[in-house]
Amino acid sequence: MAQDDKTRVTVEIYNRNYTIAGKEDASHVRLIANQVDQKMREIHEVNQQLTMAELAVLTAVNTMSDYMRLKEEYAKLLGSQHEKED
Repeated sequence: MAQDDKTRVTVEIYNRNYTIAGKEDASHVRLIANQVDQKMREIHEVNQQLTMAELAVLTAVNTMSDYMRLKEEYAKLLGSQHEKED
């Protein structure tokens, strides 16, 4: 894919603007940016002493934890589905 084929979307995350380029629809990028912004604000409410870097890392860790949990749940659901089919 040529760089010109990428969608570019400017979003605001935690009061900073970012231009994100990729294959995803602009609406998808905005949705993801909104979720990241919301997670950062939730974490900041609990600990307002965090630096921006610490806040970003904790947001990434929390998001990856959620992702891994969902991935494990999905694998279990697939396993139960296969058992029912047998």
